Amino acid sequence: MLISTAYAQTAAPASAGGGYEQILMMVAMFVVLYFVMIRPQMKKAKEHKALVEALAKGDEIITQGGIAGRITKVGDSFIMVEIADKVEIQLQKPAIQLVLPKGSLKNL
Repeated sequence: MLISTAYAQTAAPASAGGGYEQILMMVAMFVVLYFVMIRPQMKKAKEHKALVEALAKGDEIITQGGIAGRITKVGDSFIMVEIADKVEIQLQKPAIQLVLPKGSLKNL
């Protein structure tokens, strides 16, 4: 009475290459994700590792926390950084974010 008659629609015929197209699309998405996200992240990690391995006494650095100082002692996994006159702190090497050019920190 108040409800109209519902008719079933016929299903569209399945394409012959439907399964391969989906797999190809998933592979293409993974390739795009690799070049957009994973590869740049790996490159950045490799550059940071090289930076940490090249640290030497006298280098002027900035830590990930924003502390600027001059390296006074380099150990296997820790470094000593002078942040003010006669004030030194001990940091882990991976905490170094940036090595500044010589002379950037004038009166440390």
